[in-house]
Amino acid sequence: MLLRSLLLLLTLATLPARAEEVVLGLSQDKVAITATFNGKEILLFGAVKRETAIQETPPLQVVIAVSGPTGPITVRRKERRFGIWVNTDAIEVDTAPSFYAVATSVPFSEALSNVEDQRHKVSIPLAIRSVGAPMDVANPQDFTEAVIRIRQNEGLYQKLDGAVRFDEQTLFRTTIQMPANLTEGNYPTRIFLTRGGNVVSQFETVINVNKVGLERWLYDLSRQKPLWYGLMSLAIAIAAGWLASAVFQLFRRT
Repeated sequence: MLLRSLLLLLTLATLPARAEEVVLGLSQDKVAITATFNGKEILLFGAVKRETAIQETPPLQVVIAVSGPTGPITVRRKERRFGIWVNTDAIEVDTAPSFYAVATSVPFSEALSNVEDQRHKVSIPLAIRSVGAPMDVANPQDFTEAVIRIRQNEGLYQKLDGAVRFDEQTLFRTTIQMPANLTEGNYPTRIFLTRGGNVVSQFETVINVNKVGLERWLYDLSRQKPLWYGLMSLAIAIAAGWLASAVFQLFRRT
């Protein structure tokens, strides 16, 4: 037993100490979706903890990736035939994040090499997983590109080159704009320290996004008691119609 313990201590002593590690902070780790929610700006900040002096070259860089809940999505291709637009092809993308933002201290290609990007799946195209497509579908890559383009236009996919401010290769900070149309769930957040395009340290945390208040009550009611939710919606619609009619009649009389 003593010999085993000595061998373990000797092994640990020979392991190289990590020279640089990332220490992260968040302005908040929870986002509450209310009836008046119109988006939220999250501040991410941190520092580099070192055991040795700062290595000047190549300079240290920071890459931050925030991902929303993932799930499959069906993408359809439309073509104009006989004067009308019709769906011609469809592909189900196996996994696509509902939200994805990548912020870097320099242009992405300088901060992370292709090999490391393939390993960690950091860039937006690699965050989307599409295993296969029907043999009769031409250019299946177009469907993945369509998902990226549509969600970028909606503010759900963000590529923020140079958005991370990195002072003296020690302190860093950036802001991520969370849009109003967020999906509820956990948002894994990854921070990479890179040097010469290679990852030297990685840190992971989670931002929790949940509906609260009236939004939470209506969401739970629609899932747990759909009949009551439907009846309530119908009653509100009838009441709103009656009220609008009464107001219109009142204006006509005056």
